[in-house]
Amino acid sequence: MSSNEPTSQTDSEADEELNDEIEELSFGDNVTIPKNKRRKTVLFTFLTILITLAVLAVGGGLWWMWQYHWRTLTISVDGANYSARAGTTVADFLRAHNTFDRAPGRLLSVNNKVLEKTGGNPATVNIDGSAVPHEQWADTRLDRDATMTVTPGTDRIEEHTVEKASVPFPTDINLNNGPIQIVTQQGEDGVQEVWHGKKSGETAKKTMLKKAKALVVKSYSPRPDGKKVIALTFDDGPSQYTGKILDILKKNSVKATFFELGEQSLEMPDADARIVKEGHQLASHSVSHPYLPKMSRDAMREEITTSFADIKKASGTETRTFRAPYGAFGVEQWKEAADLIDKNALWDIDTTDWAQPGVKEIRKQVVGNAHNGAIALMHSGGGDRSETVKALPDIIKDLKKAGYSFVTVDELCDMAGLPAAAQPN
Repeated sequence: MSSNEPTSQTDSEADEELNDEIEELSFGDNVTIPKNKRRKTVLFTFLTILITLAVLAVGGGLWWMWQYHWRTLTISVDGANYSARAGTTVADFLRAHNTFDRAPGRLLSVNNKVLEKTGGNPATVNIDGSAVPHEQWADTRLDRDATMTVTPGTDRIEEHTVEKASVPFPTDINLNNGPIQIVTQQGEDGVQEVWHGKKSGETAKKTMLKKAKALVVKSYSPRPDGKKVIALTFDDGPSQYTGKILDILKKNSVKATFFELGEQSLEMPDADARIVKEGHQLASHSVSHPYLPKMSRDAMREEITTSFADIKKASGTETRTFRAPYGAFGVEQWKEAADLIDKNALWDIDTTDWAQPGVKEIRKQVVGNAHNGAIALMHSGGGDRSETVKALPDIIKDLKKAGYSFVTVDELCDMAGLPAAAQPN
């Protein structure tokens, strides 16, 4: 066989080719769609969905644009209707209409002076009854027909700091009605809110957080009803004359009041102890007899408190009854020391025995000026008191003959119904 001659297939190879063709064309039990046709079906479905979504997206977008941008809204303000595109912000709507001439408030100082004519709170906006805060105007969009209310702005106080300041208590002090001065109400400072403006630099007193309570001191001339009493008082002791005076008082069953100097009490504690033991009243006349109005507040307060402490140390007696040296205890002294004393007990009969006017003159001053509720001033120390010692027996004799009874200063105040002293808080 020549080389150009076609090669013949064997019988077995021909059979295999025939079987392959028969198998590929066989449908078997199920009909199978050809692969190319299946791909076309999937692609068609995908395109259909894609087109549907595109149509929906475009339709939705057109609807959204209409609803929130293209649609014309009607906004009613003050009964007049205004047009606005949907989606317009409240800020743009107001700007387009000059905020309907609703000006902002003024910026005021803490004392209500105008700092800026338009620096206060902006106008307020309500849409269908709901407030739209100023800070939300730029973010709030109009999306429906509505009724808008625009109200002018209000004034605003400048930024400020706040402090609580003490308010000194006022006084109601009357020292002209008699020798007994009693604090009937203790003064209490008030508390007030004070503003300090950051822009203006001004200071303004504002709310009273606690009302100040006045210091009230009243003076009295004690006159016990249906009585005839007198109070004998002795200043500047104790001294070498105190024992002699006590002997006379004891002999005549007379009670008296001794206004002692603290430094003297510490030197002669036995004398003060005897005064208390025999039923007399012991009170303070300061430590060293200074002129109180010339002292500083702190020095005066120390003088008074030390005098009370000295008397207690000497006699064991606590007292808040005081007699100011020279009687010098005015409004300022009460303001500075009302929490230390209950009463300042002065006098309405002055014997001037300190000047040694003579026994008869001392006797004359007491007996001649005696009256119900009188307080007679004499001295048991501070110098030569021999004239006082000599005059005292006849003074007592004459007063008893005139029907007088003898009481201490505190007893006199109680009998006359004078008010108890107000105590400090």
